[in-house]
Amino acid sequence: MRILFVGNSFTSNNNLPKLLKGLAGARGIEIEHKVISAGGASLRQHLNAGKALDAIANGGYDVVVLQEQSTLPIKSPARFRESARDFNEAIAAAGARTAFYLTWARSNAPETQQALTDAYAGAASELGGTLIPVGMVWERFLATHDKPVLHESDNSHPTLAGSYLGACVFLIALLNEDPVGIDVPIKGLDDETANLVRQAAWDICTELAG
Repeated sequence: MRILFVGNSFTSNNNLPKLLKGLAGARGIEIEHKVISAGGASLRQHLNAGKALDAIANGGYDVVVLQEQSTLPIKSPARFRESARDFNEAIAAAGARTAFYLTWARSNAPETQQALTDAYAGAASELGGTLIPVGMVWERFLATHDKPVLHESDNSHPTLAGSYLGACVFLIALLNEDPVGIDVPIKGLDDETANLVRQAAWDICTELAG
């Protein structure tokens, strides 16, 4: 599967696409991926820059993953939806499908998760895209687990454990595979923590699907 990721540091920090590639490989799925990322970038900035649109048109991707600037769907859901529509039009024209990387609330503003969830879920529903509910899984994980910590000290960016939890959600929601029992070592995460994260991702996604 060829996947293009368009986003910012929430995608590139800890190399989430590479974490997903490792998980997928353990399930016999080969992933080739490209990341187009800029610090703090919005989808509109990516559209205006043109690099992502060129990659979509010419890269032969199966899936394009869209990740909006972390707080823009809260502050301006209409702008997010407009950018999502514009990207989706280009993605459909290239014969690929759109996936939305639903991100998480900042640790000092957990009440904003619902607005993020509504914005991303609304876009996925309108455009027929695949919703990757990472933020929803984070929210439920944080309600029941003190460790591992998912947010960095800036209250915003993901720790390695946070990115790994996100990669597990991608494996489930995008590839329809179960991460439980995968034993690919993750440098920087001990086996116990990695096992906990994989099991939690599966359990929470199963609850959400129900």
